[in-house]
Amino acid sequence: MESVDTIIAVASGAGKSGVGVVRVSGPLAKKISEGILGAAPDERRATYKKFLSAEAETIDSGIAILFLSPRSYTGEDTLELQGHGGPAVLQAIVNRCLDLGARLAEPGEFTKRAFLNNKLDLVQAESVIDVIEASSQQAVLAAQRSLSGKFSEAIEQIKNELIEIRMYVEAGIDFPEEDLDLVGLKGIGGRLILLQDKIEKLVSEARRGRALRDGITLALVGPPNVGKSSLMNQLVGEDASIVTNVPGTTRDTIFREISIDGYPIHIADTAGLRDTADLVEQLGIERTKKAIEQSDLIINISTHEGESYDEYELPKNPKNIHVINKIDKIGLPPSRTSSNGVDTISLSAKTGDGLDLLRESILQAVGVGGSDEAAFTARQRHIDALSRAGGFLDRAASSLSNLDICAEELRYSQQSLSEITGEFLADDLLGEIFSRFCIGK
Repeated sequence: MESVDTIIAVASGAGKSGVGVVRVSGPLAKKISEGILGAAPDERRATYKKFLSAEAETIDSGIAILFLSPRSYTGEDTLELQGHGGPAVLQAIVNRCLDLGARLAEPGEFTKRAFLNNKLDLVQAESVIDVIEASSQQAVLAAQRSLSGKFSEAIEQIKNELIEIRMYVEAGIDFPEEDLDLVGLKGIGGRLILLQDKIEKLVSEARRGRALRDGITLALVGPPNVGKSSLMNQLVGEDASIVTNVPGTTRDTIFREISIDGYPIHIADTAGLRDTADLVEQLGIERTKKAIEQSDLIINISTHEGESYDEYELPKNPKNIHVINKIDKIGLPPSRTSSNGVDTISLSAKTGDGLDLLRESILQAVGVGGSDEAAFTARQRHIDALSRAGGFLDRAASSLSNLDICAEELRYSQQSLSEITGEFLADDLLGEIFSRFCIGK
């Protein structure tokens, strides 16, 4: 990408700090360094300099580093000025650089330029903000794996295998009279099955990565007095919800966040479900139904006695866990059973017995249990693109008797994979992605 303008922004955090960083990128970076420093520093050498105003007065002093194209983060000439971290002094440095021809950067513009200059692919560019916003150590490590290219390498390997399959299919179309054994149903069909398996595995890993990045949203649902608020308090480790023996105590949805094995878990304690004439309680029940629709997982709570969630017509959610609470009252041990893919956990929200079983069940229900040693961060758009690619492969495998249709499905599959790394992408999506970055990135 040929940039016609030079951008500037404060790259360090907002507020006061010991050190602040101002970043300049574009064709005027070297000229700006001469104007504010008196002379450009040697390339890629940290140099102590005074930062000068237009009247040659000292604005600040600190470290200046000049990176010349293409050996910089953005791939352009880049100047970094590291001075004192006060907002006023940093703004004075920015104003001086603006006078020398720079303009203020837009959110994410530095990383966008790095992407457009082929310094990063789109997965790596997105992982920059994931490193910054990571809420756990596991999320940091996963984001760093994406930034280093682990996710991109997996996509590229699948894509290269797909390209080779496309080559043989296209050869079968262009040279039908030739005896090309590899275009036979057995050869291509078997390779497509293996490729589908690889995509399914990558989809599973991407879901784990998305959960590390965005977290898992779950709702505690059930009739009054089954222990939803008590369970919430046990999971959170504090009195987040009011607990009483009065039915309908919880009338609004209460949200808290915890971590299970490094995964952020967003918990919603909801109003008890029952027929009621109380207008406020009715509004709480409507919010309960909304929380169910927006959750990744529903924890349906009942007891060995009394009402259960089955007596109410609720919005459908395919992923749920049935919790039977208050086992301490009848002397039963905690347990975990499964039927038709739905776990039933018997526990005591009062004593905490059985909570470990519930935590394990939560992670497994949303497909993120197990080791995260090779996890990478991912977004929903990555999962959607992988799923589309797998669907096109499935249709290609079903169309081997018509190579023209098969070739077209394979092309669509490759195009879906290319959307992930940014080789094939609409400009409006680029704007949406980078607009979520902070200014200095």
